[in-house]
Amino acid sequence: MLRIEGTSSGSFCDNVSRRQFLKVGAVGALTLPQLLAAEAQAGVGNSHKAVIMIYLPGGIGHQDSFDLKMDSPSDIRGEFKPIKTNLPGLEICEYLPKLATIMDKCTVIRSLVGARDEHASNLCMSGYTQAETSQLHRPTMGSVLSRLEGSVDKTVPPFINMAARTQHPPYNDPGPGFAGIAHSALNPNGPMMADMTLGGITLDRLAHRRQLLTSLDAYRRKVDSLEGLDSLSQKAYDILTSSKLVNAMNLDKEDPKVRARYGKGITAVQGDASPMLNEQFLAARRLVEAGARLVHISYGFWDWHGNNFKMMKEHLPHLDQGVHALITDLHERGLDKDVSVIVWGDFGRTPKINKDAGRDHWPRVSCALLAGGGMRHGQVIGSTNRLGEEADDRPIDYKDVFVTLYNQLGIDIVNTPVPEMNGRPNYLFAGHEPIRELV
Repeated sequence: MLRIEGTSSGSFCDNVSRRQFLKVGAVGALTLPQLLAAEAQAGVGNSHKAVIMIYLPGGIGHQDSFDLKMDSPSDIRGEFKPIKTNLPGLEICEYLPKLATIMDKCTVIRSLVGARDEHASNLCMSGYTQAETSQLHRPTMGSVLSRLEGSVDKTVPPFINMAARTQHPPYNDPGPGFAGIAHSALNPNGPMMADMTLGGITLDRLAHRRQLLTSLDAYRRKVDSLEGLDSLSQKAYDILTSSKLVNAMNLDKEDPKVRARYGKGITAVQGDASPMLNEQFLAARRLVEAGARLVHISYGFWDWHGNNFKMMKEHLPHLDQGVHALITDLHERGLDKDVSVIVWGDFGRTPKINKDAGRDHWPRVSCALLAGGGMRHGQVIGSTNRLGEEADDRPIDYKDVFVTLYNQLGIDIVNTPVPEMNGRPNYLFAGHEPIRELV
């Protein structure tokens, strides 16, 4: 029995049992085509542009990272001091010294709005809240790209979600929505390389099982009229027998100096969310080079209702190192025009520090960091008022950010229909437009 699963335990981030797994059993039942069905109807895009999405579960404090409020009272200002960056006039937190050296390659959005008081990945993965996702079945961006663009390389899925399953279920992938389960992410986490090997089955044996599968499919077609199964099975076979995806995730093939630049992060799971695996940033770069259109990373846990400053002192340096390495790496490899990077979380944190030295939930405004994608960087968009309570200037909705990311991928998402499973066209982000400062 051969399995490729999202986790070694066999559980899945969205509790859909037929997602993220490929099995070659005694009867040759090859089921990865369920992950690839979108490619039967979607063509390959004209160019390979991609997005690396770094999700910070729990919501990072804007006033403790990219929007310090030094003119506010001490019970709002907090402990951190600002440092200058290489972008004149921009100061960020003292615990982000590496990012401070490349802010000319980044954009900080300080006036991000549209969040709700909910701990969930929905907003950062799709642009829609939990309620909107549930009621309207909105797909994640990765699923949309799978549906519209298909694969760049037939052996590399277009949407890869590297997040391990979290204890708090809403932090997990909300799923493909109306795009259909075939456009779900491939999740290669767990013991990553072990899950992506043939497990002792040789290619010769696999070929024999493939012949058996072909015979069974012929019988199935007569009984069930399973349209398109042959081509989908071929694609599943291509992925299984190709080394490209496995090699992309094999960091042993990377220059040790590059690996050292990214660092390790924190391997232990943080809170009820994710570990802080800096090498996932490196793997994401390798995956987009191999052909992935969107790679999603869930990084750490930022919901500190107590000991906020102690925890930020421990965690910000790892985020600083990993994101700095990724952005620098993309530029050095000439990928900065084609690969967009977005770093953000559920919402912001309360201006006033609570009695436990923590900050609570604050959905009224938050921040985001953008880089790459051929956008105009070296700027700050928007501002908050003196206490960091509200967007004081140029409010930017999460949906506006998504429209911008799609735009940089060459997709006019507002006017481009995304087909549902039954083929009916569905439109996303009506009334929103790309952020003019970036495009």
